[in-house]
Amino acid sequence: MQKTWFITGASRGLGAQIAKTAIRAGDRVVATARRREAVIEGLGPDSNQLLSVGLDVVDGGQARAAVRTALARFGTIDVLVNNARCGCLGFFEENAIQDTQAQFTTNLFGVFNLTWAVLPTLRFARTGRIFNISSFGGVPGAELGPLYSAGKFALECFSQCLSKEIARFGLSVTIVEPGREQRNGHHPVADARLAQAIANLVDEAEPPTRFFAGSVGLDPEQVRLADAQAELAVGAGFP
Repeated sequence: MQKTWFITGASRGLGAQIAKTAIRAGDRVVATARRREAVIEGLGPDSNQLLSVGLDVVDGGQARAAVRTALARFGTIDVLVNNARCGCLGFFEENAIQDTQAQFTTNLFGVFNLTWAVLPTLRFARTGRIFNISSFGGVPGAELGPLYSAGKFALECFSQCLSKEIARFGLSVTIVEPGREQRNGHHPVADARLAQAIANLVDEAEPPTRFFAGSVGLDPEQVRLADAQAELAVGAGFP
């Protein structure tokens, strides 16, 4: 059955690869980026399967307008991929409040905006998938990445809570945690493989809440689990 995907940050990298994978499978794609021209450069002109839309995810009004445009063109949205993101690395002390705001407005509040805009359609249809692209940095945290990791931590907590709220409507949320090899669109082969894996998950009856992209993605989760177990062991002895 043909599906309609709504993908943010789709002008290059993983977002563009997800769009290409969906189109090859015969699905329809609403591909968005801050500059509509960048989407056209990456994916080609609009067609009966592709609609390119300019969208800054931090603007809630633009998010709602983009969803209305998508529904007017294709009639439905079946899959939301919150892929738009930005990164700011460095020691916390050397960052400014503006850096924090940039991280959270795109990586977290942007996800809120799109989810608010799309959820009514998914809930009405009582079927749909949401994929929130996180990072290996959103699991244990990393030196030189406190702002980025904090935003991804928050995204993962939000995703877990949301998945519980909307499961009753037949909807699911999957947190995708790419490893270090997927970064800034510089690894098209890895991005293409992950895009295909996400496409496969769409057809799963019960997709996972978390999807780790390869062993590099698994390493930080194993570290987090080991740390948590050690901390629980210490706390267990407290009266």
